[in-house]
Amino acid sequence: MEEYQLTLKIAAYFLEYPDEEWRRDFSEYRKAAEEISTPQVKNAFSDLFDYVENMGFDEYENLYVRSFDFSQNTNLYLTMHNRTDFGKQSQEMHEFKTLFLENGYDLNKELPDYLPAILELASTVPRNNAKKILDAAKNKIELLRDRFIEAKLAQAFLLDTILTQAERLGGD
Repeated sequence: MEEYQLTLKIAAYFLEYPDEEWRRDFSEYRKAAEEISTPQVKNAFSDLFDYVENMGFDEYENLYVRSFDFSQNTNLYLTMHNRTDFGKQSQEMHEFKTLFLENGYDLNKELPDYLPAILELASTVPRNNAKKILDAAKNKIELLRDRFIEAKLAQAFLLDTILTQAERLGGD
């Protein structure tokens, strides 16, 4: 697995709902993060693993729900942040769905604008496809990053990491 794939996979993991399966996989993802060679990314992931561990899984789950499920500003559905133009929102949703279908995937349980699903997709495809996927979501991720920073969410660095990965994919 290339480093961009591992980085995106771990970022997606941290943005997924922390259910029992998420908790079971915690040690596995922590170990995988040690394989990342970029010091800033490796240290940021390590800090977030420590943050969750120190907080405790139950409290982290409560924080997740308050931050992502019950907040209009910081929810993880990328087309939900500009809900004034439903035609545009529908078009964007269609474009995200097309990205999945073009890469041989279809979503049965999740909407195609769900950021963890988009990151999972980008982590499974070749570089040029991953770049295209991340570029399609870039403006929405930037908006969400600003909102995470305003809300003082520990996951804000994840969005910086994702955006940096998108830039690196274009330069390699």
